[in-house]
Amino acid sequence: MKKILYILKQACKPAYKLDWWASWGNILAGCTILATGFVFFINPYNIIPGGVYGASIVLHNLFPSIQVGTFGYMFDVPLLILSVALLGTKLGARTIVAAMITPLIMNVMSQLVYPTQKALEQLDPSQLLGGCMNMTDHLMLTCIIGATVIGLGSGIVVRNQATTGGSDIIGMILQKYCHIRFSNAILLIDATVVCFGLIVIGFGVGSADDVDQASWLLSFYSLISIFVISRVIAYVINGAKDDKLLFVISDKKMVELHRFILKDLDRTATYIKSSGLYTGAEKEMLFLVVSHKEVTGVKLKIKEVDPCAFVVVTDAYDTFGEGWKQLPSVGEIQPE
Repeated sequence: MKKILYILKQACKPAYKLDWWASWGNILAGCTILATGFVFFINPYNIIPGGVYGASIVLHNLFPSIQVGTFGYMFDVPLLILSVALLGTKLGARTIVAAMITPLIMNVMSQLVYPTQKALEQLDPSQLLGGCMNMTDHLMLTCIIGATVIGLGSGIVVRNQATTGGSDIIGMILQKYCHIRFSNAILLIDATVVCFGLIVIGFGVGSADDVDQASWLLSFYSLISIFVISRVIAYVINGAKDDKLLFVISDKKMVELHRFILKDLDRTATYIKSSGLYTGAEKEMLFLVVSHKEVTGVKLKIKEVDPCAFVVVTDAYDTFGEGWKQLPSVGEIQPE
């Protein structure tokens, strides 16, 4: 028996190793996508999406010779140390690597896409990739694209059990020592960074008619980007959350519906014996969860089996179990 277990263990090692490499590859890809969103769509237009890199964009406007990614290091390193000192957090290697590699990728990418040091310091969108990606006249579009790309990259990193550090650590410190809810703490941090950007940048680029004139519209672009980033991260980690919960109550034995659920949908359901409160008659109640695409087919089958059945369809916020997601582990990162 021990020999069989040993053979099975050895056979599984390549799969574990492959998963390990895939996880690190996903983290690297997520950091690269995150950096791309900032370099091409956010930094050149002084949009401030909150957090560490939002503050870094603001400081870059004060000290143009220092790149945004370098300011990211100036925030991330002290925050990682504070996390250990004040929160007692055991930082995983993935979080440390993600926090250290993202600013590096951002700096290297910025050096490559701007032709001169002056253009790099100014983050001049008219010289980004030779001017072929200048979206100054489409700030709403660049705001949404940039936020989507950043959210996608961040979501991939979080799905692989890592974070890029930053404002999450400040939020946890405020939660522990100031008794502020974590979500409220993050909102407070982002709001502070946006206000800081509004003051320091002097309203920067914000008008498609005259980009040299100051405009307070950047604040709205920043708020839009914060919202889009949070939604995309949640979607990447948890999916669309559009599963549907059905209760089906009938006076009949719905054998055909049972077969449809088990065979055609390849799902299962819970059969509950019930009775009508008024009549006292015995009824059959089925409890099942399906994807939103399967709801129409289930309703059509119910009508075929028992047109008089009582049916309730509602949203299933989260679904865990066989055939769905696994229950989260202790300490697993959740976006909301």
